[in-house]
Amino acid sequence: RAQTAGSFQHFLLPPLLTDNTGRPPQYAMSSPGSSFVQIKHEDLLFYENCGGGSFGSVYRALWISRDKEVAVKKLLKIDKEAEILSVLSHKNIIQFYGAVLESPNYGIVTEYASGGSLYEYLSSEQSEEMDMEQIMTWAIQIAKGMHYLHAEAPVKVIHRDLKSRNVVMTADKVLKICDFGASKFLSHTTHMTVVGTFPWMAPEVIQSLPVSETCDTYSYGVVLWEMLTREVPFKGFEGLQVAWLVVEKQERLTVPTSCPASFAELMKKCWQADPKERPQFKQVLVTLETMANDSRLPDQCNSFLHNKDQWRYEHVRTHTCTQANTEDTCDLSGGMTNAVCGFQHHT
Repeated sequence: RAQTAGSFQHFLLPPLLTDNTGRPPQYAMSSPGSSFVQIKHEDLLFYENCGGGSFGSVYRALWISRDKEVAVKKLLKIDKEAEILSVLSHKNIIQFYGAVLESPNYGIVTEYASGGSLYEYLSSEQSEEMDMEQIMTWAIQIAKGMHYLHAEAPVKVIHRDLKSRNVVMTADKVLKICDFGASKFLSHTTHMTVVGTFPWMAPEVIQSLPVSETCDTYSYGVVLWEMLTREVPFKGFEGLQVAWLVVEKQERLTVPTSCPASFAELMKKCWQADPKERPQFKQVLVTLETMANDSRLPDQCNSFLHNKDQWRYEHVRTHTCTQANTEDTCDLSGGMTNAVCGFQHHT
């Protein structure tokens, strides 16, 4: 346990980029900004701060010369990753417009998703109206975006920080994956430092072990769980408690017994301890298509969604027991404070 705890140092790094042979991409990179639009800082009119992404704060802004509403992530520096990300193009990936290369006002400019993050939506009263069709649509959209990053893009992007806060929504409720940590280009696929947020992190990421694209599959399973339960994963636990539970005890989020079996099975496959046992996103999409064609599933899913009060007690009871056991046996932080008990509502 002491050895495991030693790897729980939490540093943020950007997504891992390789070509789709698994090797680092061999690009003859020219001068920064040569392959994408360079946007003048004075051409941006900044509005409110929309929150923080990895390595920088995100602002809603107006791209004055284009009369276009955009999102700008302010950064300390721009590295070659911006050029790599500029070649990505998919309807479920946030669109990259260009970069500000004027020191000290570096920034990445992307489309602005006015619907906010999926996390925010799940925390709102609107989420109470979700049905199986909505969940299935969004599950497919996220999976399509991730499959593109892993298998169809000019370079392979292993996101490593997929979570509901990094999935944003357009005005017409189309989901797009965002926050690619665009301040650093990585050219290796070996051991990686801890990246991301513990409740969404795969065990191998927590332990700084070699990673593959299926670390994103693990995170996807957590996002799917969020949509189905409208709960916050491991809410009330300290990050190191979550790490200890996931790695040492191989605990996973509680799936209510009344959850439709096909959803439960998919989530559990995503959460396999062995990365090789997790499905690729191509397989996830095949599974989702099969589920979408199951005429029995909508009634099962909608019954589950609309009877939350009946199964939420199962969450609280299981989570309370887990929390008590964790507080008795886990003190990785050297005196971490006791966490607030139980699953807590997104809403």
